[in-house]
Amino acid sequence: MPNIRLPDGSSKSFPGPVTVAEIAAAIGPGLARAALAGKVNGKLVDTGFRVTQDVDVAIVTDKDPEANDLLRHSTAHLLAHAVKELFPDAQVTIGPVIENGFYYDFSYKRPFTPDDLAAIEKRMAEIAKRDLPVERREMPRDEAVKFFRDQGEKYKAEIIASIPEKETISLYGQGNWIDLCRGPHVPSTGKLKNFKLMRVAGAYWRGDSKNEMLQRIYGTAWAKKEDQDAYLKMLEEAEKRDHRRLATQLDLFHMQEEAPGLVFWHPKGWALWQQVEQYMRRVYRDNGYQEVRGPQILDRTIWEKTGHWANFKDSMFTTASENRDYAIKPMNCPGHILIFNKGIRSYRDLPLRYGEFGSCHRNEPSGALHGLMRVRGFVQDDGHIFCTEDHILSECVAFSALLQKVYRDFGFTEIIYKIATRPANRIGADALWDKAEEALKQALQKSAIAFTLSPGEGAFYGPKVEYSLKDGIGRLWQCGTMQVDFFMPERLGAEYVGEDNARHTPVMLHRAIVGSMERFIGILIEHHAGAFPLWLAPVQAVVLSITERQASYAREVAERLKAAGFRITADVTNEKIGYKIREHSLQKLPYQLVVGDKEMQAGTVAVRTRGGEDLGALPLDGFIARLESEARVGP
Repeated sequence: MPNIRLPDGSSKSFPGPVTVAEIAAAIGPGLARAALAGKVNGKLVDTGFRVTQDVDVAIVTDKDPEANDLLRHSTAHLLAHAVKELFPDAQVTIGPVIENGFYYDFSYKRPFTPDDLAAIEKRMAEIAKRDLPVERREMPRDEAVKFFRDQGEKYKAEIIASIPEKETISLYGQGNWIDLCRGPHVPSTGKLKNFKLMRVAGAYWRGDSKNEMLQRIYGTAWAKKEDQDAYLKMLEEAEKRDHRRLATQLDLFHMQEEAPGLVFWHPKGWALWQQVEQYMRRVYRDNGYQEVRGPQILDRTIWEKTGHWANFKDSMFTTASENRDYAIKPMNCPGHILIFNKGIRSYRDLPLRYGEFGSCHRNEPSGALHGLMRVRGFVQDDGHIFCTEDHILSECVAFSALLQKVYRDFGFTEIIYKIATRPANRIGADALWDKAEEALKQALQKSAIAFTLSPGEGAFYGPKVEYSLKDGIGRLWQCGTMQVDFFMPERLGAEYVGEDNARHTPVMLHRAIVGSMERFIGILIEHHAGAFPLWLAPVQAVVLSITERQASYAREVAERLKAAGFRITADVTNEKIGYKIREHSLQKLPYQLVVGDKEMQAGTVAVRTRGGEDLGALPLDGFIARLESEARVGP
């Protein structure tokens, strides 16, 4: 007689084994209709799951946080079902849930077209309306291999054949279609109401470029239509803000095939870069960091000692010279330890903070490259703090406060905090990992910061706090990090003389605020939609002459503004003023200064803001004072 404990503290008893669906029905018919799945002792299960003993049970509906991923998982199956009905020769492979959606990979004799996608989505809606029960069944591994092989599904058979021999395989079927899956799934296709197919892309089977190129169909699905509508609207806005599109419009940078994953910065883009870098350089200076510079290439033996050669080699660019192997640095940490090691360090020197705008390279797969957001060559605002265990808490607390200020200055007000804990592939003793993870938790708790855990997502040498900022259209970008590392300093022989005159190994805190400069600038471009605040704008104002008579005055105004420290250009071309205003508006400049005969005679400028507001004629000194005041909003 199972006793079922419910989330509200009540309980229900049943005379024998009972399914989650039957538990929901016993609570009420409304809940039975709304049930998508259940949670038994915290584990997500199908509504058909049978309970045989006393357990905690919660019924999952579209109001619960698990609903979206559950629906996306089942909608991926709906997609595969529709494809097989429309294209019986297509072979299905894998179809996981991803952020905000799902995908499914197919092998088919020709590329899917936009018309195909529309037909597939229509068929998905038809299958959903059939309200087909989704049923789980189990099968021995070898039987399952034969089952799919007999259906001509060689990819499914290959996946199952790679599972250990004695494993039981779970399958999910709806109507005449069945798929390999662990589950859980919604109870019927009728629960799938809000979905949309997005695009088709190529993907190698099992992610290996030596294998067949498959077709990956991406889609999105949501529990509530209004959430899907908001997401699709956000995607439309994101397309308008795409940093690659704006880079062309604003002439900031470009990338080309001869240098994959590397950036060619144009003058305006480099001006933007310099505003970010010089701001961060002031942050270093004002917060006790000493700026250093390490070499680009280090001998293989260094990377072996740190653990990178064993754990990270596939992502490193390597080279050789005179029978020695080298790696182009993927990160700056070892170089900073080698700088620390030069000379005798005392406990009085700690905490010692090094900062570097370090140029790093990583051998990212070509398919993963994406504008500034994923590159092979990047610069980090990298910092490393050498300290004692007693310093960890105060340094982490101070760093979180500093990071919050920096993000505010760049225009970001909402930050999400996660602690990424020890991965399976790691170095060092678990006792030290315990200390490191606990230190990060205490630091965020002391700062009154709410955080979540990301189990297994830490670096191989230490756990980390991940700081993610929310941009202007609600997307999250993980930028800042703080990592506690007990291991790498010891591996490279870092020591300091303690108060007891004995030698000790320092703790190393790896920290970054903006992370990759390239990626952060890409985020800034999209966050501000190219309309940067005055202090960041590559060009802060343009002076426009109405006719050739004011050309000399326009140049004089531009030179005075430049002398005052502002980034100014002048347009004295023989074009109509309306045309000039329209063209420079596309450049999203904070200000346009129009000068005609009246302004020239009075020594003023007619000021237009980026938003189209006409501020009228201002004395040049008054306008300079306005710029100086507005620019102070930043750093």
